[in-house]
Amino acid sequence: MSLAINKKSAACLAFALCMITTAVNLQAPLYDALAARDGLGVGATTIAFACYVVGVLPVLLGLNGLAERVGRKPLIVTALLLSLFATAITLVMPNLIALGFARFLLGISMGLTSAVAPAYMQMLLGGQDNRVATNYVTASTALGFGLGAAVTSLFVFHTPSVSPPSLWLYLVIASLALVVVSTLKDSAPNPIKNPMLRLPSFPKGALAYGLAILLAWAMVGLVIAILPSALSQHGLSAWSGFATFGICSCGVLFQPWARKLEPRTATVLGLVILPLAYSLIAWGAIHGYLFVVLLGTVAASSACYGFIYLGGLSGVLAIAGELSTQASAGYFLMAYIGFSIPVISTGMLIDAVGHTLALTLFGLALVSGVAVTIGLLRKAQ
Repeated sequence: MSLAINKKSAACLAFALCMITTAVNLQAPLYDALAARDGLGVGATTIAFACYVVGVLPVLLGLNGLAERVGRKPLIVTALLLSLFATAITLVMPNLIALGFARFLLGISMGLTSAVAPAYMQMLLGGQDNRVATNYVTASTALGFGLGAAVTSLFVFHTPSVSPPSLWLYLVIASLALVVVSTLKDSAPNPIKNPMLRLPSFPKGALAYGLAILLAWAMVGLVIAILPSALSQHGLSAWSGFATFGICSCGVLFQPWARKLEPRTATVLGLVILPLAYSLIAWGAIHGYLFVVLLGTVAASSACYGFIYLGGLSGVLAIAGELSTQASAGYFLMAYIGFSIPVISTGMLIDAVGHTLALTLFGLALVSGVAVTIGLLRKAQ
């Protein structure tokens, strides 16, 4: 296969990956409006948001061998179909219960995608340096995580609605991605049936990296699920999609820098940035300073999807040796724990004591967690 055809196939898969992740946060700017419509609080919103983790973890950990049994393309097609169905559900039934079910389906979709995307991309590129395939995957998925929320915000600005045209637009473009993926080639299923279950493992020194990504993704979850309610107090909830774009997608700009650093150095740098970025986000949200919030989300993204994400994963894989698969599973297990439990806890606190105190307590917990994690990383030297 020629280099041009390789790149065309890689671009087609990257388009599909972007559409899969675009669906994940497409409804993020609508969270506060959906909760208000149902007469529910921030705690209920965070539970609906965290249904994503309920979908992604069993697939990511328990069905890792599925691609070798059925092929890679069927999993990407299934992920796109689930994304389309989840989006359609929130159009037909715009409420928090439907959102929770949609988030569950999107979690399954993302679990299937995570399990197969890097290897599939490398195959389509003809076995080039795996860093090229990784760049395609990280760039396309990071763009998608923020793109859906930003586009929804644009439509909500024009006409406030719990069923904005961005959802219809997504159905059209994702359907096109489905057609594009159907043209890609795939490798034959492996006749040797490897175990399906990928149990997490934490080799010595890996737990510190796991704690780092837990803290990072806790902040990402807070911005996506809780920030809209904080901004709504100042009439700024429609801007929450741009905050989601900032924290999810801007990190890709810092990944080339992160790759040049040693894993421990990159992770520690990200951990130092986290509380500084959070202080901007929280202070700006409480006082209604949008520019400060957006600046904080970009800074946070440099840590969450740049230094900590790449540095931490590289550090875990360097430690793991032959246990790389299990260690990677442990790393992502910690990441998704951060994406759910701290976010739900903070949402419940907001309902009980208000945004200011709850966000302050989250900040204190974050600073404490950062201090402990940096200490563990230095001790492991």
